[in-house]
This record gives sequence, C-alpha cells and structure tokens, in this order.
Amino acid sequence: MLLATACSAGPVEIDAAELSAADRAACERFVADLPETVARQDPRELSGDTAYGAAWGDPAIVVTCGVGVPAEFDEFSACTDVSGVGWFVPPAQEEDQGADVLLTAVGYSPRVSLLVPAERRGADSADALVTISTVVKNDLTLEDDCA
Repeated sequence: MLLATACSAGPVEIDAAELSAADRAACERFVADLPETVARQDPRELSGDTAYGAAWGDPAIVVTCGVGVPAEFDEFSACTDVSGVGWFVPPAQEEDQGADVLLTAVGYSPRVSLLVPAERRGADSADALVTISTVVKNDLTLEDDCA
C-alpha cells in the first residue's frame, strides 16, 4: 500500500501497512534520517501515516517505509542496483518512460518504496534513488539481496 495524493499541491497521504513494533521503530528511524531536500525539491506536508514516509516537490516524489511486496515481484524478478540497494521496478513501468514509477527495495526489512512521478523521471529520479538508497543501507536490514 502506498499513497494517494502525490500529484496535487495539498498534503501527500502516506499509507503504510500494519507493522510490527520492530518495523515501526525501524521506519521511524529511517524517516527521521531522510534529508530535508531530495532531488533539489523541498519537503511536502503529509497526512495519514506520517511517521512512515516523506515527500518532496510538486508533483511529489514520495518514500514510504513498511510497504508490502509488489504483486509483480517473484523470485525471478530482476532489480536495479543503486548505491548497493536493489530496487524492483514493475516491467511495464520500466518500459513506459511516460508513466509514474514505483520502485521498491524488496530485499530490505522493512521494505521501502519510492514513487517518482513521470515528470520527475530522469535526473530527479536518479538523485532521489541515490539519496534514499544511502538511508536504506544505513538504517534498514538487508534480508535478501535483490540483483
């Protein structure tokens, strides 16, 4: 589960899954360690499960901690390595450069997703991935390397 309003100027809704106490603590630590700006974008106001995510810019780049495994992901899925973190991208979103893309660090616990609006694909998404990957590696537990 992820979000609702990433493309309007109002608050961005964060919707995380039900989490264990350990995952809640890990997500809160992860969110607290996120930088003030991402991809040269200022932070956005949030609603919903605000302790488990952050957003920057308009349309918003949104990170959510405590997400489920993407429906399209299986043991044969490939991931894109960014700064040592494997990110799964659904094949249809990877192929359609005009679509929003939802990347998930499936090998980490708790899992983290990064929503990049179509308008921010390219340099902004690359910057966001490098920035978020650093925090993922520092704060979350690698359980299964997705390569």
